[in-house]
Amino acid sequence: MASIDETKQFIPLNIAVLTVSDTRALADDKSGQTLADRITAAGHHLAAREIVTDDVEAIRAVVRRWIADSGVDVVVTTGGTGFTGRDVTPEAIEPLFEKRMDGFSIAFHMMSHAKIGTSTIQSRATAGVAGATYIFCLPGSPGACRDGWDGILAAQLDYRTRPCNFVEIMPRLDEHLRRPKAQGATV
Repeated sequence: MASIDETKQFIPLNIAVLTVSDTRALADDKSGQTLADRITAAGHHLAAREIVTDDVEAIRAVVRRWIADSGVDVVVTTGGTGFTGRDVTPEAIEPLFEKRMDGFSIAFHMMSHAKIGTSTIQSRATAGVAGATYIFCLPGSPGACRDGWDGILAAQLDYRTRPCNFVEIMPRLDEHLRRPKAQGATV
């Protein structure tokens, strides 16, 4: 079971929140606000917050910008993970992943199943890493955002969480880009 090692110092991350919605504005974006509130309450920095329509290129443009921004460590999206014709967040973001994080989706569905039963299958929550930036895509309801943050992200984005967490491996996320090819390698 995970625990917090109080002998370690908390390391605040820079986390950007993207709400994907055709109908929301900042004033009525409950899901984005839920995430923003939890991020800052945990001691992290809200690096950016935007709303974009359910459009593959619009979503991808914002996420690419944040991946390229050294001031953004983590991107959390909310919305667009369902099955309707306008739900395109996974289609927009998954092609950007250098590595998929299949365990995130599994953990999210297990936790969600305990609360809403088989209705959890209507979500395509996903996550991965791109450009040394963690990206987590949550459903668009405030409840799903609470569950995703409280049940998974709060602990995994806390350096003090044991036995392991995402923060401790951040310096190594781009090592494949920094490591020169082995001299004389044939494979």
